[in-house]
Amino acid sequence: MFTQDHLQELLSVDVNGSGVISIYLDTDCSQQSAETIKLQVRGMLKELNGQYATDATIIEKFLDLSYDWTTPGLAMFSSAQSDYFQAYPIAVAFRNRLRIGSKPYVKPLAHLLDHYAYYGVVLVDRVGARFFEYHLGELQYTEGVMGEEVRKLKKGGGSSSVGMRGGARGVDGGSRHEEEVVQRNMRTTADAANRFFADKPIRRLFLGGTAENVAQFRELLPKKLQSCVAGTFAIDMTAGEHEVRVQTLKLLADANLEHENKLVKQMITTHAKGGNATIGLDDTLQAISDKRVQTLIISDGLRVPGYVREDLGFVVVNLALSPMSDSELEETADVIDTAVALTINQGGNVEVIAENLDLEGVGRIGAILRY
Repeated sequence: MFTQDHLQELLSVDVNGSGVISIYLDTDCSQQSAETIKLQVRGMLKELNGQYATDATIIEKFLDLSYDWTTPGLAMFSSAQSDYFQAYPIAVAFRNRLRIGSKPYVKPLAHLLDHYAYYGVVLVDRVGARFFEYHLGELQYTEGVMGEEVRKLKKGGGSSSVGMRGGARGVDGGSRHEEEVVQRNMRTTADAANRFFADKPIRRLFLGGTAENVAQFRELLPKKLQSCVAGTFAIDMTAGEHEVRVQTLKLLADANLEHENKLVKQMITTHAKGGNATIGLDDTLQAISDKRVQTLIISDGLRVPGYVREDLGFVVVNLALSPMSDSELEETADVIDTAVALTINQGGNVEVIAENLDLEGVGRIGAILRY
């Protein structure tokens, strides 16, 4: 299971100046065969024109002999000259891409941790519920709770009482009894959900079931869990875990898209009002160098050559804006990747956003600042 600690380890990898191949793959074998994916990888490696031949052999051997092809995503990092190789199977598919740099290319993994880390799911009906905790699309824990069986009472059913024709539980009485049982079950289920998620660091919660059951259950949740609810969906309580995972990953993608759009608008509006935000490359890199960035926001695929001084946490593209000369800086093919690493090391967040026209219109990069 990939964690923030693994990301920090990748950020600290030192290959003594030799290159690192970073390769991200969509390895979902429900969409295409493993052999087809291997052919795609060979095609990507051929673009290296014979360079890093040993790394290419290591990567192909890993896919042939070691990878079990059970996860939809795979990230690999190789530097044969430094005897370094690491692979991370992930339960969320990546877009195929290959990068070469002096350090592992971590933007897709940073994006993954921001969007798919620790979320919960509750499937609820009138009798009980099932609880799930996921991390990066991978099931961590699951549990269930069952309450009292809900029975419909026929007209005239139940025990008779003096003065009540047809007994105490006629049509209306039976309906009231049924709803009382459902309410007790819902309260029991809500209490169980609170206990299940109490020690789990979920950031989003999805509720599944009929619209009526979900609405009733949601009102009984404690405020903390209510604030985590990011979506609801129709599903049967007995649905298989695979169906639960597929549906909630789709919901999560939709929730993330909404979150990204709001974040970009917040950044642009804050900047327009003279607040703590930057837009554009030069000002954002300066804010990173000043250690002011709380959330770095970049377009997916943005790559810009520039200059770095990693021991000082300094990044720049325009040398005219640098207090140091080019002889004091190291040239890099992708200053954005260094900016991502510096932001994470400084305790900030990174949002990698695809196909947002507002972000494209302000230079494909910006940041929300701490101060």
